[in-house]
Amino acid sequence: MKFGIDRLLADPELRKPLAGKRVALLAHPASVTETLQHSLDALAGCPELNVTAAFGPQHGLRGDKQDNMVESPDFTDPLHGIPVFSLYGEVRRPSGQSMSTFDILLVDLQDLGCRIYTFITTLRYVLEAAAEHGKAVWVLDRPNPAGRPVEGMTLEAGWESFVGAGPMPMRHGLTLGELGGWFIKTLKLNVDYRVIEMEGWSPDAAPGYGWPIGARTWVNPSPNAPNLWMARAYAGTVMVEGATLSEGRGTTRPLELFGAPDIDARRVIGEMRSLAPQWLRGCLLREIWFEPTFHKHAGKLCSGVQIHTEGPAYGHPVFKPWRIQALGFKAIRGLYPDYDLWRDFPYEYEIGRLAIDVINGGPRLREWVDNPAATPADLDALTTPEEQAWLAERQAFELY
Repeated sequence: MKFGIDRLLADPELRKPLAGKRVALLAHPASVTETLQHSLDALAGCPELNVTAAFGPQHGLRGDKQDNMVESPDFTDPLHGIPVFSLYGEVRRPSGQSMSTFDILLVDLQDLGCRIYTFITTLRYVLEAAAEHGKAVWVLDRPNPAGRPVEGMTLEAGWESFVGAGPMPMRHGLTLGELGGWFIKTLKLNVDYRVIEMEGWSPDAAPGYGWPIGARTWVNPSPNAPNLWMARAYAGTVMVEGATLSEGRGTTRPLELFGAPDIDARRVIGEMRSLAPQWLRGCLLREIWFEPTFHKHAGKLCSGVQIHTEGPAYGHPVFKPWRIQALGFKAIRGLYPDYDLWRDFPYEYEIGRLAIDVINGGPRLREWVDNPAATPADLDALTTPEEQAWLAERQAFELY
């Protein structure tokens, strides 16, 4: 198969509209060709292209910023001599000055298929800026490694944030190119937009179900996105960023697990199986011990749960990472009613709101966890109609 960047490089006809234009690139470390050349270097090597600027999202063009909420500065690329503007530094939205450096912006970002992954919000912001400044945006499309399944509550009105770009569920099932079309329609943007589509993407095909295992090399799109298995679990485990539990940062399997020094993971797994065994299909849960080298509970031995999706037990259509993590929270709340579960800090600079609510685009998930009378059926009753509505809404934007 071919990603958008490889099709653009291979086909002079696709590049023709770029000739004579000033071209900028929005990219990160996973913005590579099939031979693992960075897209900026590959595009700069095309003699007919005039690459005049680059942009980096959260974690930076080079992906050097390990943790969340660590800003990246602007800099001059030492090889190409062009300005590199940070969209996670002094600004989140492109400034008028940076917008004046190009005519067409190429967006080549590997996404993870989850609403909270901030590259989605950055795409929205550059589309809005392009509409304002009369610039064109091309998305060089890449796979959604989590595939087409949908899960989670729709972000509520008034809960938009840098981790909540619009009213979609946590696991949206679209590619970045498809999401761009949805943003333009939803926000009523007048922008010159084009998607260089992938060739041969099969999101329902085993064994990758979204990621072409064996055909493409995985490169971390952010420092704690080390593999496909993390991408599969991420729509659930990312919620642990809003909890006092560790999500495995500071281990070799971040965002595939959760735990803490003061819980008994074996009891937690047992409680999860008792409460909603139907939510645990398509994966295996394993009790583990781990000691983070940094971040939450650094240097402390934690009892934890690892979500395994890499073996023959993986069932793509029935795997429910968001519900699995919600169930983990519910089990801990039931076993330890007074547990200090929710982390209170300005997550992604949102002041006065609990991080777990910012992550979920509203308080409903937390309220369900904290209500001892609320059942898994109650959460399904809230969530399933919204998931079905999104499945219907997104059909108009699917390109594959």
